[in-house]
Amino acid sequence: MARRNLITDVAGILVGHADDPRLASGVSVIIFEEPAVVAVDVRGGAPATRDTDLLEPHRTVERIDAVVLSGGSAFGLDAGAGAQAFLRERGRGFAIGDVRVPLVCGASLFDLLNGGDKNWGRFAPYRDLGYSAATRAGKSFPLGTAGAGFGATTINLKGGVGSASAVTRDGHTVGAFVAVNACGSANVGAGPHFWAAPFEVDGEFGGLGFPRAIPPAALTPVAKGRPGENTAIAIVATDADLSKAQAKELAVIAQDGLARAIYPAHTTLDGDTVFAAATGRRRLADAVNEITELGAIAANTLARAVARGVFEAKSLPGCPPSWRERHGK
Repeated sequence: MARRNLITDVAGILVGHADDPRLASGVSVIIFEEPAVVAVDVRGGAPATRDTDLLEPHRTVERIDAVVLSGGSAFGLDAGAGAQAFLRERGRGFAIGDVRVPLVCGASLFDLLNGGDKNWGRFAPYRDLGYSAATRAGKSFPLGTAGAGFGATTINLKGGVGSASAVTRDGHTVGAFVAVNACGSANVGAGPHFWAAPFEVDGEFGGLGFPRAIPPAALTPVAKGRPGENTAIAIVATDADLSKAQAKELAVIAQDGLARAIYPAHTTLDGDTVFAAATGRRRLADAVNEITELGAIAANTLARAVARGVFEAKSLPGCPPSWRERHGK
């Protein structure tokens, strides 16, 4: 089967988007065709998350049904209820007696000051967007200005959703999906080159490589906005059969991908959150070494996904220019 270079190259993963141009925001739902082992690592100083406590290795529930990433800051956490409603209609969920409770975790980014109309009345629209995104979940989906990254920005360019995939030497598929709304920059200073350039595959974000020299100004930390206005929210996934503790380790290592692709990352102004999911289709032969490689490849893949999200984004009124607008590709 041909690789899509998307997280859906991992067997058992589906992704759906819903967004609203007037709102300048949206939702992305990652559905597991069968309940998956999921963990999370939160490093940003201003996160907005849903039900992440149950992902800790010592919690009772072993597997969940979906992860929802959204715009809307704390309002966007309502998107999880929409995805949950979709899954409940299909009989999914943790069984307690004759009741099933779909388990949906999530995270949101701040896009409330991006020029969209946020005067939605009493209730925010994210629950309906979450339901709509879940109905559209499939193997193919657009990158850039779509779903959770519809209204996302970086300090100097339009942000967006990105995805990528890879295969380890042991044959495990690894995928990443990210909504890039970073406090920092995905590109080196004001130029067209991406911080993630050393990890690029087949010219997937322009094939420009790394600049010969890094301008000193590019290393001066410059932050967008105020605390709570930014974040990169992501999920990495693999077809490996992992425990919750192993998935937690994968999430921790994969966070390096944000640091490789965004400067600065994990700041007090961000809510950087990375989920790690394991669909369990392939067993590990050598857990210690294979987890190490899974983590390293996941971090590289996440870095690539960040750059793809910015590279593929289209501009919106009230947002910074897109990479293509500024650099002419």
